[in-house]
Parts: sequence; C-alpha cells; structure tokens
Amino acid sequence: MRACLDTCKKLDVLCPIKECRYWLDYPADSNCTIESVSKHGDLSLRECADRLGVSFVRVKQIQDKALKKISLLLKDKAI
Repeated sequence: MRACLDTCKKLDVLCPIKECRYWLDYPADSNCTIESVSKHGDLSLRECADRLGVSFVRVKQIQDKALKKISLLLKDKAI
C-alpha cells in the first residue's frame, strides 16, 4: 500500500493530492484507486464508469484500446 494512503487512513481524511496517479474523485473509497481495489477487488466496467464519472461504453472503449496495445506489444516481443 502506498505511504500516502497509510497517512490518510491514520488521519482519517480523504486523499487531497489530486496530482497523484491513483487519485479518484470517489469519497467512498478515500479518493484512491488503491483503496478501491483493496476494498472491492475486481470492479465491473459499470463500477469503473460510476467511479470515473463516464459512460460504461467509454470505459469499454478504453479497455479495448488498452488490450489492443498489450496484444501488439506481446506480438512484437514474440518475433
């Protein structure tokens, strides 16, 4: 767990560091994606969309693009 999350938990505050790559505007999970995954495990695309404030379809588009990039990277390394 990241040190900043430990500190926020000790002080019982929401994460105030919006520049953090793990920051998420979702107070129920302390504004932290690490805390969200720790509390809930794997999230569905709909749950991700709710936390990010975007549509389910947009999250699906992002997932598809990421999987395509990973596939291309793996294919290039296999050659």
